[in-house]
Amino acid sequence: MARLAPVIIITGTPGTGKSTHAQMLVDESPIPLKHINVGEWVKEKELYEEFDREWQSYTVDEDKLLDELEPLVSDGGIILDWHTCEVFPERWADLVIVLRCDHSKVWERLEKRGYPLKKIQENNEAEIMQVVLDEARASYPAEIIVELGSETTEDLEANVARMVEWIVSWKRNHETVV
Repeated sequence: MARLAPVIIITGTPGTGKSTHAQMLVDESPIPLKHINVGEWVKEKELYEEFDREWQSYTVDEDKLLDELEPLVSDGGIILDWHTCEVFPERWADLVIVLRCDHSKVWERLEKRGYPLKKIQENNEAEIMQVVLDEARASYPAEIIVELGSETTEDLEANVARMVEWIVSWKRNHETVV
């Protein structure tokens, strides 16, 4: 059965604006979309193996996570917002947005969140080395991956407008003829 709405993955290093983009897209989308902040969802539904005190993060049980998400994804109309994307099966994604940001801005944003220095350094290096973008490119077809800058409010607004245009086009291309 074909989905009535797309599955959009918004990914990027922590601090690049994934949740802000996802929530704004939910608000502006021409079709109903549900935003799942995967990190929060993992905590709420206890889809983890343990809490790593050193890194101040949960070790995700990927099998449990995918089992929980599968029925929601099969219906479509979902935005998956997470700092990684390669865990999600290729067949799930209609669009993969990789948000990029100058590493100094990432550093500032993570400092404001109170991240431990070690975690800020690791994420800063990941952004410099474009780790998330490389993961996306290794996991999904090039034609569904879009890299977007995410440094200013203007970037946010332009990115969301672009995603709304993509949704309109997706919907038009997936309408069934009666």
